Formats: sequence, C-alpha cells, structure tokens
Amino acid sequence: MTSQPLARHLLRGRDLADVRYAQPLTVADMAAAAGLSPSHFSREFKRAFGEFPHQYLLTRRIERAAALLQVTDWSVADICFAVGAGSVGSFTASFSRMYGRSPVAYRRFWPPAARFVRIPRCVAMAYARPQNRTFREDQATASS
Repeated sequence: MTSQPLARHLLRGRDLADVRYAQPLTVADMAAAAGLSPSHFSREFKRAFGEFPHQYLLTRRIERAAALLQVTDWSVADICFAVGAGSVGSFTASFSRMYGRSPVAYRRFWPPAARFVRIPRCVAMAYARPQNRTFREDQATASS
C-alpha cells in the first residue's frame, strides 16, 4: 500500500471520530472505517497524526465540551454525557488536565451563554422545539 492511499484510509478513520465523537466508538470501529486492522491502524495513525486514535477521540470530546461550556448553560454533567464521556469524574479530570482548570472554572472565564441570545428566551425555546410529525402527515404533504 503506498503512502497516499494509506493516508486516505487513515483520514476515513479520523473523520469517523470527528463525526461520531459523542457515540460509543472504539479503535476497532475507526480501523474498520479505514479498512485496516486495529493494530496497524493505531500504529499508522500515530505516525501520521502524532497521537493514538483513542487519544484523538478523547481530545475531540474535550474540545467539543469546551465549546459547549462557552455557548450553553447546560450543566457540566449534561455536557459530559452529550460529548460521549463515560463519567463526570473522569471527564472533569481529563478536562482539567487539558485546559488547566475545571469545567466550572473554565465556564466562569466566559460570559454567560444567555448573553449570546438576542431574542426572548421563550421564542428561542419555541423555535428549538422539535416538530412532531407523523408519517401520515409527511405522506399527505408529499402527495399534494
């Protein structure tokens, strides 16, 4: 396998981690997306990107959590589980190691999320509410 096709395969595995970071994902899943064995994928991923696939996935989760801490008023526990972390304790320890402060201290560094909302909260919540549609309504709209 030449380096160009190998790089393309590695990118498939990395892209899977970028897209599905919040879901249960293993190195074997990433390797399968790349079409490589887990051990070969892990070695080549480290060589190409400078960190092992599992560490890359954890980094993506922590970075996404940092963004959510800045722009939402979700609890740390809600953010922890939204980004796919398994426990609040390990999430907090990993976050603190990466950013040098706890998630709560990191959030205090940023303005409150409500400051970013330029419309009344009730309107924002109504707009974000999922639309409840049944399949019959969808079919009736499609056939009209």
